[in-house]
Amino acid sequence: MFGTTKGQQPVPALDAGEPEPPDTGAGAAPAGEGRDKLTALGGLAALSLDAMASVAYGPESIVLVLAAAGGYGLGFTLPVTVSIAVLLAVLVASYRQVIAAFPDGGGSYAVAKAHLGRRTALTAAASLVIDYILNVAVSVTAGVAALTSAFPGLYEQRVWLCLAVLAVVTAVNLRGIAESARWFMAPTAVFVLSILAIIVVGLFRDAPASTEAAAGHASALAGNATAVGALLLLKAFAAGCSALTGVEAVANAVPSFRTPRVERAQHTEVALGGLLGVMLIGLAVLIGRFHLQPVEGVTVLAQLADASLGHGFGFYLVQFATVVLLGLAANTSFGGLPVLLRLLARDNHLPHVFALRADHQVHRHGVLFLSIVSAALLVASGGDVNSLVPLFAIGVFVGFTICQVGMVRHWRRERGPRWQGKALLNGFGALLTGVATVVVTGTKFTEGAWGICLALPLLVLLFELIHRTYARIGARLELGQVPGAVERQRSLVVVPVTAITRLTRDALSAAVSLGDEVLAVTVVHTAPDAEDQQAAEALRRDWELWRPGVALAEVADAHRRLGPPIAAFVNELAAERAYDRITVLIPEVEPVRLWQRALQNRRGAVIDRALRRHTDAVVCRLRMRM
Repeated sequence: MFGTTKGQQPVPALDAGEPEPPDTGAGAAPAGEGRDKLTALGGLAALSLDAMASVAYGPESIVLVLAAAGGYGLGFTLPVTVSIAVLLAVLVASYRQVIAAFPDGGGSYAVAKAHLGRRTALTAAASLVIDYILNVAVSVTAGVAALTSAFPGLYEQRVWLCLAVLAVVTAVNLRGIAESARWFMAPTAVFVLSILAIIVVGLFRDAPASTEAAAGHASALAGNATAVGALLLLKAFAAGCSALTGVEAVANAVPSFRTPRVERAQHTEVALGGLLGVMLIGLAVLIGRFHLQPVEGVTVLAQLADASLGHGFGFYLVQFATVVLLGLAANTSFGGLPVLLRLLARDNHLPHVFALRADHQVHRHGVLFLSIVSAALLVASGGDVNSLVPLFAIGVFVGFTICQVGMVRHWRRERGPRWQGKALLNGFGALLTGVATVVVTGTKFTEGAWGICLALPLLVLLFELIHRTYARIGARLELGQVPGAVERQRSLVVVPVTAITRLTRDALSAAVSLGDEVLAVTVVHTAPDAEDQQAAEALRRDWELWRPGVALAEVADAHRRLGPPIAAFVNELAAERAYDRITVLIPEVEPVRLWQRALQNRRGAVIDRALRRHTDAVVCRLRMRM
């Protein structure tokens, strides 16, 4: 959880939510917890979506890089995948330690905040923000790629399909549909069983059952193949590391498990790593066995399903399961990022509006922010998943590296049993993920990685600027201090009027109850216009006949303006220093129906803008619903 940093001004709780019950360790769960908390199997279904979904694009990323060396280069798919599986094993072992050391969850942010300082923790938070955004874009584009692999006629419409899927996911989350692990079990199980079926059946085939999926599509193999060198293998390794996204999800959500939370979360982490490793290595074996080549418009996973299961029911089932799982994987960002933004807002690192909830208990501003930025990425990428996957890996591995480095410092401080071995494991993991981060950034820098390198420090700078701004506001509001005695102040309420109506009466009545003195003000246009002069004379005559008990001041203006003359008049009153406070009460009509608001004259908004820009008066807007 995000805590209050040292020296930070306290702020009122905006959305504290329900406190987490303490972890009682081993033993029975408290009453009612079974309905709300996750079992190990439920956690695997609910928290493994990002990792499982990466099977759809991780192997393909490796193949596309190695395709630069032609058919010979594709022969290195299995060794590269095995090296990624080794890194996966190191990460799983490391995150088991993170779960034990930080049972309250938080993952890389919690580790960095405890051992590496606030700024490094904000870097981890920034990498999580980028990770969540790219997860939506990658998952949606990969899901649409699976759909167009099954129905090639839709390929040219992939950008619109991506935006349509994003719109559906956004609409569902704005309605506040609650996530449930039971909802995720079925599609996750279908996808995992489909991938395992592809692997098992494919291992018993001597030749592909079908090549119809790739028929008629241009090969993506390089015409002038390059040599297979260390740089190409490192580039393929870094691209394939995108398959490791989501490994940290369990460590982020330890409080979501039933007691004993730590043990259940660790079991889930191991099961996730085991399943993901088996699927990645199994698919890599089949790629070499069937001598698959990347082709335009058809995913590698679709070709493997075609080769193992044939171009029939099994093929379309795999594509459908992939689309559904990737859609759910995108949905996890809509559940995670708004909560992260709420916590950052609670710690004064983002505007407090991100901590507000809508009618359906939805962090609407966070959902809309995620949707808008993801839509921009989808359009910019042209719906191409392979242009986004390498960028996805950068943010993920920045978080991995920060977490591992923080854990090394954790073990050095704690110095518990066998701490040297634990620190060595985390240090080795930090080295591997750090190298992967540098390689993927360097190899993809000119292809869009520069944007991530720019976005990370800019996000951290933004967090810092917002935090300093809230600190200044808190200091001026004297938050956390006992204020002085309440004193009565001499106040004046100014009410702009243009005619005598029921709204004018209600505004003056409210003003009389607010201030010691009330003054109505109207702008008189001095231009030689008979109609304006008649209107001014009529208002003056009607005011004298009405006698509301409030004086009417006339402000002359030769340019037919409204806001600036009233602002200048208020400044003249303030210069007299006869009042401690001047309040301007602006009466206006607010139509009930949305379409009727186009009929408003917007006078209130014009006056409001001028007063806030040019005066220190308190501005209130009195709206009459009609």
